[in-house]
Amino acid sequence: MPGIDECLLEAMRLPGARGAALVDWTSGLALGTVGEFPGGDHEAAAAEAAEVARLTAEQRAFTPDDAGERADPPVEDLIISNRDSYHVLRFVPTSFDSSVFLHVWLARSDGNLALARIRLGEMAGRLVLG
Repeated sequence: MPGIDECLLEAMRLPGARGAALVDWTSGLALGTVGEFPGGDHEAAAAEAAEVARLTAEQRAFTPDDAGERADPPVEDLIISNRDSYHVLRFVPTSFDSSVFLHVWLARSDGNLALARIRLGEMAGRLVLG
């Protein structure tokens, strides 16, 4: 089972990957980063992505109907696209409070969004935290 560094290096092998991070969406802190991010600042990118993740995860409209009181995490992934890239945020289920997500920045020209979603889901399931 891979740890944080191995998981992020695996994410960077995705077609079009420009940067990857594991972020705590409660605090906005990056637990690990690799590659580059917009603006060149990993910590700022982590904090901004955490804000989007937190806003999404806390909205009842995005919780599955069969989740009961609380889905953990309530959202599988979040995709943000712009003219030249994709940002994929994959929420990671954990044995504690499930407040972390994988964030991968993909170049739109050679990134494969479907493959990224599949592989990030597999990585999130194997990731060992703690």
